[in-house]
Amino acid sequence: MANALIIVDVQYDFLGDGPLAVPDGESVIPVINRLLSSVNWDVVVATQDWHPPGHVSFASAHPGKQPFKDTVQVSHNDTTIDQALWPDHCIQHTRGAEFHASLSLPSTTEIVRKGYHVERDSYSALVDAFGVEKTRLQGLLDDEGVRKVAVVGLADDFCVFHTAIDASRIGGYKTVVIQEAVRGIKPWTQTSQDEFDQAGVRRIKLTDLQAFLDE
Repeated sequence: MANALIIVDVQYDFLGDGPLAVPDGESVIPVINRLLSSVNWDVVVATQDWHPPGHVSFASAHPGKQPFKDTVQVSHNDTTIDQALWPDHCIQHTRGAEFHASLSLPSTTEIVRKGYHVERDSYSALVDAFGVEKTRLQGLLDDEGVRKVAVVGLADDFCVFHTAIDASRIGGYKTVVIQEAVRGIKPWTQTSQDEFDQAGVRRIKLTDLQAFLDE
């Protein structure tokens, strides 16, 4: 049964002095590098937030709105959602959108980009916020016969969360999140844990990873 490591959004704009830096985000990099060197992954995926200028999630695209505080309603076809607003981040072909140089990605890493439509956001690496358009992630995992995925990276409460949920619900993969290899904007909550439980996603420690892979 093939397995995959999905590394979510370890990009400069989410780290250090980036505009949307995740607290203590850099600490996941050595843990992820250790996972890459110590486990024989069948597939390694790195997801990349890849926004055009003026993206719908940027507060700067909505006059009078402030990042982190305001939301706007966004519609696509017959669906309307509340869109959180953030500082400009991970703009295509800028340094902020690049993977951190200390992340030791293998040459065979599959890069999956998301959030590249100006009018639609995507926290999940599988599908956009409206559930309309899938990325290529599920297709490449299915082509390789992957049935188990471990999700790591940033941010635990946004893109990691939604990627793990959709990996289980949409992809049908056995899915875990490795606790030592994620960091969130806010602390993990019981509400989020309840959603994981309902979706069949587990949060595990590094010491439990091999048992998961051997299941």
